[in-house]
Amino acid sequence: MIEASHSDIAEQASSSATHAHHVHRDDFGAKIGMWLFLFTELLLFGGLFIIYMAYRQQYSDAFHLAARELNTSIGTINTIILLTSSLTMALSIAALQRYKITLSLYMLSATILLAFGFMVNKYFEWTAKFSHGIFPGSEELTAKSSGEIIFFGLYYTMTGLHGLHVLIGIIILTFMFVFIKRNSITPTNYIKLENSGLYWHLVDLIWIFLFPLFYLIH
Repeated sequence: MIEASHSDIAEQASSSATHAHHVHRDDFGAKIGMWLFLFTELLLFGGLFIIYMAYRQQYSDAFHLAARELNTSIGTINTIILLTSSLTMALSIAALQRYKITLSLYMLSATILLAFGFMVNKYFEWTAKFSHGIFPGSEELTAKSSGEIIFFGLYYTMTGLHGLHVLIGIIILTFMFVFIKRNSITPTNYIKLENSGLYWHLVDLIWIFLFPLFYLIH
């Protein structure tokens, strides 16, 4: 009886160790996959940054002139919003690791709300530009110099692509919220939330470069 009991315990321990090994291997693979994805994103935006710098070198005066049309205050507010959202994202992961599920959900909710706030500000900013006739193909813009046309072309392309990433981030983080509520993400299995956090930090990092390149050069 005692031998059987020892045998059961050994079997359970072996099973637990095997399960932990598989979980660790899966988590490692998921992290590698996420880092590879983030690398491709860096290549994409890195290429755009190189194009921007090449044209800025060629049309320096026109870029400075065009930058005056942008609202620095809105850009600054959006920078603060995204930096704060990075903090709440990190706090959400940390709270989950410490078994504070409710706090993790609150912090994740704050991150999603801040992301929405960023998009609302971006909507009003773009709407103002459109109302002034400054958008690709408009008569107002085509009447400007080549350098200014290129500046706004890059502005809409790069900030628009970044905005798309923010929207994708909102969708991903919303799914993470649901997964935590349904216990699909737990304090012992949070790789999905961690990878989502890495994606969100990248989105914030890209904006940290976009903000001075477009809003502060004047």
